[in-house]
Amino acid sequence: MGGNQKSQKNKAHKTRFASKSSRNVHKLAGDAPKSRGKVAARVPSHGQRAKDLRHQRTKNIRDQKRASLLAEKRANSGALASPRILAIVALSPKVDVQLLKKWIASTASTDEKDLANGVSDDVMETEQVVTVESGPVTVVVPRYKSRFTVIEAPRDDLQACLEVSKVADIVAFAVPAEDAEYIDKVGKSLLSMLRGAGLPNCTGFVTGLAGVPDKKRPDAKRAASAALMTELPEDSKCFGTETVDDFQQMMRHLAEQRLSEPKWRSERPYIVAQELTFSPTSSMSGTLVLSGYIRARTLSVNQLVHVAGVGDFQLSQVDVVEDPSPLRPRRKQAGEGQMVVENSEDPTGFTSVQPDPESQESVVVENIPDTLAGEQTWPTEEELAQAGEENNKKSKKRLLPKGTSEYQASWIVEDSDEEHDEVEDDGEDGVMKAASDDDDEDKDEEGSVISEDDVHVDLKPESVWGDDEDDTQSEMMDDDDLTPAQRAAEIQRLRASHATDEEFPDEIDTPMDRPARERFARYRGLKSFRTSPWDPKESLPLEYSKIFAFDNFARTQKHVFSKAAERDRKHVPGCIGVHTYVRLHIKDVPSGAAERLLTSFRQVPLVACGLFQHETKMSVLHFSIKKSEGCTEAIKSKDTLIFHTGFRHYTTRPIFSTDDMNMDKHKYERHLRQGQFSIATVFAPVTFPPHPLVVFKEFPDGIKLVASGSLRSVDPNQIILKRIVLSGYPHRVSKRKAVVRFMFHNPEDVRWFKPLELWTKYGRRGRIKEPVGTHGSMKCVFDGVTQQRDAVCVSLYKRVYPKWPSS
Repeated sequence: MGGNQKSQKNKAHKTRFASKSSRNVHKLAGDAPKSRGKVAARVPSHGQRAKDLRHQRTKNIRDQKRASLLAEKRANSGALASPRILAIVALSPKVDVQLLKKWIASTASTDEKDLANGVSDDVMETEQVVTVESGPVTVVVPRYKSRFTVIEAPRDDLQACLEVSKVADIVAFAVPAEDAEYIDKVGKSLLSMLRGAGLPNCTGFVTGLAGVPDKKRPDAKRAASAALMTELPEDSKCFGTETVDDFQQMMRHLAEQRLSEPKWRSERPYIVAQELTFSPTSSMSGTLVLSGYIRARTLSVNQLVHVAGVGDFQLSQVDVVEDPSPLRPRRKQAGEGQMVVENSEDPTGFTSVQPDPESQESVVVENIPDTLAGEQTWPTEEELAQAGEENNKKSKKRLLPKGTSEYQASWIVEDSDEEHDEVEDDGEDGVMKAASDDDDEDKDEEGSVISEDDVHVDLKPESVWGDDEDDTQSEMMDDDDLTPAQRAAEIQRLRASHATDEEFPDEIDTPMDRPARERFARYRGLKSFRTSPWDPKESLPLEYSKIFAFDNFARTQKHVFSKAAERDRKHVPGCIGVHTYVRLHIKDVPSGAAERLLTSFRQVPLVACGLFQHETKMSVLHFSIKKSEGCTEAIKSKDTLIFHTGFRHYTTRPIFSTDDMNMDKHKYERHLRQGQFSIATVFAPVTFPPHPLVVFKEFPDGIKLVASGSLRSVDPNQIILKRIVLSGYPHRVSKRKAVVRFMFHNPEDVRWFKPLELWTKYGRRGRIKEPVGTHGSMKCVFDGVTQQRDAVCVSLYKRVYPKWPSS
């Protein structure tokens, strides 16, 4: 650059403000006098204020979560908390669960003085363990300020093992260390079942390390832990069972870990029976007295309780009793607002809560239908006269194109001044309904198909072949000469060469000894499965008069849950708080069921669960269900299955349907298919979701796990349609026209099903023009060129319902 040229000069930066935040100083209180040497208070910008609000909101949420977690920790641990239920599940027959339970009881009885003297390094010996009784055992661990109720899960009974996992706070899976097969076939089925039901906190035990040589012991423990951890959640830990120190570490982990209770269980109060007695009040029933700790939520003496495996009952009394195994002695305190009656006659002393007759819920299972609600009174003379006048009026006929359905005819706008005098008056109405209620195989009351007379058509049909109609009819004489046996053999040959059950599973054979209009009278056609209307209140069976329906189920659930939350927050009369040891007096329990419970509650946990409002009433429940991978047997619709949902289990006969999310109609499935979700519909007591589902079926060789899933909805108006497909085969083809045979076997059936739309397996759509001959052949027209190897089909639908439970 030459010297005579001017050098570049850039504009100087403004240094009036020291920082971005100081730029807002001149905006402060412009009218107020500014003092010398003092800077006015800074006003944050709009963005800064929004940022501060976000930070403050985040801090408040964080503090609330911290406070709730601290309150939960204090409630679920310490001297006032109920004992934690530890369920031990053996995944191999070589695991001695009874010995494990004894070692845990011995570890709990070991005090700190023994640990200081070096007992922790000693190997657990059989002679050192204490003697414990069979069944649930409650142990107190003062060192960690906790209590445990240890329950053994039976390996040989899947349903009993499932009942144990329903009440367990922690599930401990035990595997042997000296066996290469750590988890056998039964253990894998147990894991699959428990995962489907929903697992709480999990931990692992490795047993049999004392029998492994010292040099191989670490590798054996590591291999067994790796095999077990692949089946458990990621945050699970595995412990050895060799020394006292191993058990001490395990007990500390179980006492200090935060419990993650399943949501379905945390929403309802429940009591696991520790003591059980029965007082008969009559020859058929009596009062069942069940003692245990209230868990999860507050229990009201006015609400109903469900005794697992027996039914729903009312409470006659609830006694608040002193804790039989306290962590430390404490004073008996009565909650505020309770209807407490002091009982001075009992030497031990307890408080009794009595139900309020006005507030106590009643046990209502089924609706009592009014059999006379649908009766029609005798018509008056005025009504008879009016009906006669209407019958005398001649209905106006409409001339419509051939093949026009009733739905299509409703969209055709016709000039009211124009009269069609050329139409014959062959009936009272232009559109007639025809139905038949004779169906020997299915007794579901449904609507009927639209007959051929539904739409008035021209009586001079146009030939499919144009002017060559006589030639076509002469060619069809060959089909008329076939014998019934030859016709059946020809049909079987064509069906075997055209379709398989996997590709077209709904195809059925049209009966040859019975008219199709009678056999399929309860079926009807749909223009579109997705959009065609179907009235959910039409022709319902008698069982639907016994169930209950909700105008808005989601709103009802929200209202019921809000009432339960209010009962937890406030001191409502008749309510007993969580972690209280109580004695429930359950009235009107059948004597036979009570005797069975008295002999089995030590082996299988007995649960009394508090029910929400409406949870005793029958309705239609829909479950999302998936077949288990280990189940290879066929599961058909309406098979007898055992449903375990929450603390309930019952025997039912569900029907399966497709899982269509965006449709008001669902297609019926004859079998539960492998690898995909289906909807299982049953009649059952109302249950508010979420709720897991585990399904068993009884086979000749025992009860097996067949499926698992969850509760989807409670809706009696959900429509499930069974589809059947009638198929025929082209006999003569000429471009868009064809003569189809073997779909029907008489011309009357062809005329009856004439309004229905045809479709082919190669994607063509068409309609029936007229019958040909006397054996059910028919002329059809399609929207494109039809191939000789194609198959012509028509779809029919009817609504199906689940079976009412037998007990």
